[in-house]
Amino acid sequence: MPEVLRRLLRTPQGAIGLVLVTLVLILAAIGPDLAPYDPSALSPLRRYRPPGGDYLLGTDQLGRDILSRILAGARATVLLALLATILGTLAGAVIGTASAFLGGRVDEAIMRTVDAVMAVPSLLLSLLIVSVLGRGAENAVLAIAIAFTPGMARITRSVALAVRRQDYVNAAIARGEGGAYIVLREMLPNVVAPIVVEMSIRVAFAVMLFATLSFLGLGAQPPASEWGLMVSEARRFMHLSPWMIVWPSVAIAVVAVGFNLLGDGLRDALNPRT
Repeated sequence: MPEVLRRLLRTPQGAIGLVLVTLVLILAAIGPDLAPYDPSALSPLRRYRPPGGDYLLGTDQLGRDILSRILAGARATVLLALLATILGTLAGAVIGTASAFLGGRVDEAIMRTVDAVMAVPSLLLSLLIVSVLGRGAENAVLAIAIAFTPGMARITRSVALAVRRQDYVNAAIARGEGGAYIVLREMLPNVVAPIVVEMSIRVAFAVMLFATLSFLGLGAQPPASEWGLMVSEARRFMHLSPWMIVWPSVAIAVVAVGFNLLGDGLRDALNPRT
């Protein structure tokens, strides 16, 4: 791990991405404690305050401090996006590895099903799932995880096919180990590197996808301080206070850029050819 970290810090994108992601995770962990005001406190007399003074990022249409809401919303936006990505990655990794191990007609059936699901764009699939399950942050997380599973399964299978031919897998089969043991203990740990890279990149898509669902009213619900919901609420007041929509949009962009840069850096750091 220290060697991987050194390789990561040697690349500009890796170093910048690691710094941004670290700051974002710190804010997600302790952001609500750093908020100068109660993010849900209404103050009609302080509506539409511009940035500056007591309100560094201004106030919204209900007099709530935007900085406090962004700090509190980091936990809802980033951590839920991470949870959705982890769930989708784990499910896809197990499915892809099992498919590569089983091979034959089972592998063909699984992959054709995965291809059929991948034909539906992630946003449309997430919208369909949330429409069936009902609106809410928890259902949005589950929808994003399901939407990410086929892509992770396809990527994992492509790596697991090479692992399937290794001697240690054949030795486990010769010992009479069960299929679950071979998939989870022998094959899955050896396909971690590409999964980690893909997962770090998909977190950025999960953040934007979760924000999009909240923007459409299918994710987090008022009075939550989720960033996509903040953008949705602010669009009606852009002519009065454009900063209301600018700051949460910038927060979403910074998180997306940070995880994308980290993914690029990890790809170079974990590349065996380098």
